[in-house]
Amino acid sequence: MKDTALLAARVGKTGSWLHRFANPGRFLRLVQPALPWLAVLSLVVTVTGIVWGYEFAPADWQQGAASRIMYVHVPAAWVSMAGYATLAVCSFFSIVWRHPLADLAAEEIGPVGAGFTFVCLVSGSLWGKPEWGAYWVWDARLTSVLILFFLYLGHIALIRAFDNPAHGHRAAAILALVGAINLPIIVFSVQWWNTLHQGNSISFGSGSKIYITMLYPLIISSLGFYLCFVTIVGARICAAIMERRARGLLLAAAERNS
Repeated sequence: MKDTALLAARVGKTGSWLHRFANPGRFLRLVQPALPWLAVLSLVVTVTGIVWGYEFAPADWQQGAASRIMYVHVPAAWVSMAGYATLAVCSFFSIVWRHPLADLAAEEIGPVGAGFTFVCLVSGSLWGKPEWGAYWVWDARLTSVLILFFLYLGHIALIRAFDNPAHGHRAAAILALVGAINLPIIVFSVQWWNTLHQGNSISFGSGSKIYITMLYPLIISSLGFYLCFVTIVGARICAAIMERRARGLLLAAAERNS
């Protein structure tokens, strides 16, 4: 009983700490001024990485010029998985601590993550045509990324499927947490199954298999994609907060006039 009470106290303390940083006004004051700078920085970094990769980096000795699509495909894949992981974290905060901004953030992350996943699937198909002879094969990694795309779409649909928004956010949060099991499947699918998809070229533990002149623009492009994701999500959350404020003011004015 003592351990349970101690655990409950710690959870409560963590929740109160999180709620201090969940004030919409504080979020707007912190994020809104940085958005224009983030937008410019993300655009510059992304364009630099892609132009460097497509114009100056050497082509792969086996795949030729077709390999250059990795400067879009790989960053989009990384961001799509990171976005879903962030979505799952927001869902966890929503279920456990009723974090005021968690549901709002999850609602805005869903469409952005789905967009990056779509870019990943399309660019992967364009890459697969010259390498495999087909735009699509039911490869383990391709299929698991397609499932990720459907999970994003399911999350978006569930939020809007209930008349009570709280019920929609709760159902979507549960889906996000359950769907997170797909992330390690995507990462390790090329190791667990015999797939057409090439193995991981970048490894932080055993060294990278990609040539250094191709690695640098890939890292720059990936950084740009991450910055784009943060910028778009931040802008959407700020817009959603202001929209809710405007709706609240309109409702209050309507009640005063009625």
